Amino acid sequence: MEILIVDDEAIERKGLIMLLRREKLDCHIREASNGKQALSLLSETRADLMLTDIKMPFMDGLELTEICAERYPEMKMVIFSGYGEFEYARKAMQNGITNYILKPVDPAEFHKTIEGITKQMYEEALESENRNKRGDFILEHVLLTLVNGVDPESLNASIRNILPDDFAYDYSIMVLLSADHDFFGLGAMNFGEDMKTALGREFTYLNIDPMNSLLLFSGEISDRRRLGKEIAAAVEKRYGTTPYIAVSEPLPGGRANLRALSRSYEDLETLMENRFYLLDTKVFISGEGVEGTPDLSDIDSDLLMKQIRQDINLKDMVGLREHYERLCDKYRKNAAFSQIYVKFVFSNLMKEIYDALPKDNQDSLSSDVDRLYRTTDFSEVMNILDKGISLLESTCLSATRTNHREIDTVKKYIYENYDRELSIEALAEKVYMAPSYLSHVFKKETGQTLSKFIKSLRMEKAKQLLTDTHEKIVNISASVGYPNVSYFCKSFREYYGVSPQKYRDEEDS
Repeated sequence: MEILIVDDEAIERKGLIMLLRREKLDCHIREASNGKQALSLLSETRADLMLTDIKMPFMDGLELTEICAERYPEMKMVIFSGYGEFEYARKAMQNGITNYILKPVDPAEFHKTIEGITKQMYEEALESENRNKRGDFILEHVLLTLVNGVDPESLNASIRNILPDDFAYDYSIMVLLSADHDFFGLGAMNFGEDMKTALGREFTYLNIDPMNSLLLFSGEISDRRRLGKEIAAAVEKRYGTTPYIAVSEPLPGGRANLRALSRSYEDLETLMENRFYLLDTKVFISGEGVEGTPDLSDIDSDLLMKQIRQDINLKDMVGLREHYERLCDKYRKNAAFSQIYVKFVFSNLMKEIYDALPKDNQDSLSSDVDRLYRTTDFSEVMNILDKGISLLESTCLSATRTNHREIDTVKKYIYENYDRELSIEALAEKVYMAPSYLSHVFKKETGQTLSKFIKSLRMEKAKQLLTDTHEKIVNISASVGYPNVSYFCKSFREYYGVSPQKYRDEEDS
């Protein structure tokens, strides 16, 4: 606490210092012999509390308190005056001064006054801290809402009214950190503050879930790869481990950021999928490409199995089906693998699936594994696995229906209308939920965002049409919900690693 004592009598100042020392306050005390000197000291360093006499040369206490009330309204003030100076004290009261002590100072009265002031200061500081925390919580909630794809215009009016006019305008780079385990939970509760200290940079920290978090940086970032490596090194030094890190392309800035946040986050999630194929790479930079990304036909079985385990853990049935098909394609088209090796791979996959099922379904695991090892037909191996995956799908669907029937409705609507424009606001309206709450529940239930779910479905449908029909690519683009064929081709290339035409040519060859 900063305290300033103003009195033209040195002995009076020393007496007040002695009384303050008795209060055992954690404070720094300065002295001034008149009002002018006091204002000079306050201009250098503000005080939390000023104790001033009324009658002083050059500038008396009355004029001093009047100026201070205007310049430093948060500073507490106590005035001292003799019995014959009541009129001065009354005028000081008109300036908002509520603490008045008669001279000579009574130690008991002084203690009571200081005790009351310090209690008031503590309560005000506590209220200010709580107010700041509430404000930070609201801003964090809004950012999470925008990141999850909610239209900024759909935000509650009362929330929009308390947001700063330039809210999120200055963000320039978004960084996604993703771990393979519960890293951002209890083990890293102070992660945001730890990283600010380690990096020497300010940023906004958003905890997405125990395995994922976002850092939003402001200002110019000239070297994004260097930033990613700095974060990786800081996490490694502080926690002894390094999560996967994806750094976005520069955000547009200004009001455009409000909509760009969700697109940037979706791009980072897509970029982060490379970690399942490039296990030794920890930092991915959006827009720079990923060197060494393997062709799907060359993807190692272990890498696909890791992705499938992730799909099972997240109950991502679309992803599971997609990666399972990739695994089947690998062995269906290559007779160089021995039957026993193929059966070993698929029996391990079956165990992963049955481990995710309720216990009453696991009794058939042994018999299914036995069937798998006895068969001499790869298609029969696939049929056995299909049974397990279908059982897992029905189990997940049942659990979802029990917990959130609204999600079933939304997914069904998407399956039936993926060729149309699908906004989160329109989907939320179908199930009478707030867009932000639908985003939260959908991510919690499915393990992926709505936008990612819709994109995965559209890409899967596009792949089927490219393989099974001779429709023009521009027609396929429109039929899967992309009226802009250029954007469709870009999205397809990002998702599958090849253009639609090249994919079709390779399938026909």
